[in-house]
Amino acid sequence: MVGGLLPAGTTLPPLPHLLVVLLATGGVAAALWRRRPSVTARRVLALAPWMALGSAAHVLYVVDALPSSLAPFAGSPTVYLTVGVLAGAAWLAADAADAVSPDRVAATLAAAGVLLLVPVVAVAVATGVSPSGARWSAVALALTLPIAGAAWAGLTRFRPEAAATGSVGALAVFGHALDGVSTAVGTTQLGFGERTPVSRILLEIDGLPSLPVIGEGWLFLLVKLAVASAVVWLFAAYVREEPAEGYLLLGFVAAMGLGPAAHNLILFSVAA
Repeated sequence: MVGGLLPAGTTLPPLPHLLVVLLATGGVAAALWRRRPSVTARRVLALAPWMALGSAAHVLYVVDALPSSLAPFAGSPTVYLTVGVLAGAAWLAADAADAVSPDRVAATLAAAGVLLLVPVVAVAVATGVSPSGARWSAVALALTLPIAGAAWAGLTRFRPEAAATGSVGALAVFGHALDGVSTAVGTTQLGFGERTPVSRILLEIDGLPSLPVIGEGWLFLLVKLAVASAVVWLFAAYVREEPAEGYLLLGFVAAMGLGPAAHNLILFSVAA
């Protein structure tokens, strides 16, 4: 029964790989706890490339483009811990190197994420590009920009206190909007299925009117936007009272949308 509640494709790596990931995660988490690097909106925003990195690595796992020694580290959900370890280590290194100029930490952290993301995406593209999938990925991204912008504008207009979440709140809304749009496009135009049971239920409700491009997926998109907006609004007070913890937790919320969205766009482009 529990397996039915988990996304399809959820697996655990072989024991040696699992031990390496768990030990590395514990070590980096302990080091972060000891050093306590400052958490700001800019630094959490700098984690966006790392969110996409995990998605790109998992695409390589899905299309079987990784060496057998590395593939278990990119399975789901192990890839989240793998990238978390790399991002945490990069944050520690950037914080130590730029202790005198802390304003550069965010830029260094973002640059490190991009430097790792680019070659991973390049390897994915090298496996073969689907013209149809790439086109629909571009359509999904283009469609998301005005939708996310309208959702953020509406949220901050009717709940002005949500603006306190700043760029991290906007990233959360954008990430979940992109996940909603790309999922709807993938199921409607490319024949992809949804792996998460709850999401699949929303996408498979019969009798809904169909909209251009996203078909019946508009309900899934609407729910994603409503939930993301509500969470951002609820986090506004937390961010004002405890900025470090608030921004960090809101960053996790953003990752839950941006990660799957990036996975969709890359996978559609190479496997559709």
